[in-house]
Amino acid sequence: MVKLELSTASDSVNLSGVETDGVGFQALAGATGLGLPQLSVQWLEGAGDGAAYRGRRVLPRDIDIPMDIVGRDRAHLSELVTRLARVLATENGLTLTCVDSAGGRWSTPVAWTGGGEIDPGSGERDAQTTITLRASTPYFLAEVSQTVRIGGTSAAPFLSQLTAMPLAASQAIGSVQLTNDGDTLAYPVFQVYGPGDNFKAIGPNGETLHYTGAITSTGSITIDMGTGVVRDGSGANVYRYLATAPRFWSVPPGTSTISVSLLNTTTASRIVVSWRPRKWVVI
Repeated sequence: MVKLELSTASDSVNLSGVETDGVGFQALAGATGLGLPQLSVQWLEGAGDGAAYRGRRVLPRDIDIPMDIVGRDRAHLSELVTRLARVLATENGLTLTCVDSAGGRWSTPVAWTGGGEIDPGSGERDAQTTITLRASTPYFLAEVSQTVRIGGTSAAPFLSQLTAMPLAASQAIGSVQLTNDGDTLAYPVFQVYGPGDNFKAIGPNGETLHYTGAITSTGSITIDMGTGVVRDGSGANVYRYLATAPRFWSVPPGTSTISVSLLNTTTASRIVVSWRPRKWVVI
């Protein structure tokens, strides 16, 4: 059975605490909103029979979690209810985490939108309630990134993970396989450490992102395919160094082959590509 946690920057509420410790919080059967998300589907109806499918939009999740709150005594129960209220009242930074049967942790940002009614006279050491949350994104994001490192003294050299031979001593170019363990698109983040220039990343379907600038021996750039943000090691925006019509791309579920290249490299140059898989449902 999947386990649930609610957390903020300062506290984490384990919703399987009663099962493991005999006291605390326990999510009960009957939770809704944790399965496949709801869709808004567009259809075009013409003069003929039926309709043509025009696309879909995945909607935010509305999640209801019934729970039991069990204290050692009435005073401890009151402390637990107060703790839950403080966690839920967090306006920014509230996260719902699902822990799958293999121990994998998948999280989504949420906001408390209702529920929480408690009968103060219902019991001396336990109470039941249902809380309602809204997740702005329909995906559960893996807390641990998957990473491939290429080059540098602490990682494999360029050629050990690239299928093509170098064109010159100061040039690395070739193909890398990325495995997305999720069940929907993942967006890679490239960290490129100099020296080098003219970095290119070509996606599984041939989409090309070309960074035309130079990276010094002590410098780096970070390219986030999901947000479209390009920054150097100091945090400055260097988007202007992208070639005309940049194509930010994603990695589909399963194993995909991408191509990378970096010119004017040395043995210190390296590329680190990481991505966090996303799932529709965690079980």
